[in-house]
Amino acid sequence: MQRLNIAPLRALLALVVALAVWQAVVWLTGVPRFILPGPGRVGVTLWDNAALLAEHARFTVVNLLIGLAAGVALGVATALNLALSPGARLMLRPMLIFAQAVPVFALAPVLTLWLGYGAASKIVIVMLVIYFPVTSAFFDGLMRLPPPLTDMARLMRATPLRRLFLLQVPHALPAFFSGLRLAVVYAPFAVIIGEWVGSSRGLGHLMLLANGRGQTELMFAALIVLAAMSLVLFRLVEFIAERPAPALGG
Repeated sequence: MQRLNIAPLRALLALVVALAVWQAVVWLTGVPRFILPGPGRVGVTLWDNAALLAEHARFTVVNLLIGLAAGVALGVATALNLALSPGARLMLRPMLIFAQAVPVFALAPVLTLWLGYGAASKIVIVMLVIYFPVTSAFFDGLMRLPPPLTDMARLMRATPLRRLFLLQVPHALPAFFSGLRLAVVYAPFAVIIGEWVGSSRGLGHLMLLANGRGQTELMFAALIVLAAMSLVLFRLVEFIAERPAPALGG
């Protein structure tokens, strides 16, 4: 008999509980609508403004996906280079740590000044935010090859490239996906920060407009769309990570 997957039921239950707590807070505190609207009002606003939200969400999603792909590709390439070259580790790792010490969000106004109010500045912000967790997690996984596999590679006189791609990369995939999970959580908020700093489109721009007009329900509706994007990306990464990994040495 096939085992019932209760994960969707748990997610639905968590959503119902969260909405109930939200509504209870609104009822018990009597907070004004312009400060905290109830979930029902936000739901109606979400439905009534679906076309407007979809239009701005498309701009946000495109920038998010391009920045995510570029950041992951750059992070993977950097981690592979660090694993192959001791010289690269000596030169690049201190630079990576120093770069991470500078808040990327603080660079958003500078990037907007350099790259303009279009898509380029948002893509670069997303790329920089996710670059370090992907690079760091994947590199750590590459360098933690178990001693038996290290001895086997030495006995078989494997070249550095064969050892890297046949042993280290398959073994490092769980670490890579751990970094990717963090990346897809950070990425939506990174693109929103970029849109807050300067943009004429996107969910972040829409939230700023709604805030200036006192349309709190629309702000919450845009935030819900953003949260849904984060959940979809996270579940996609989870789905890919749960696929069977390639056999070591295969």
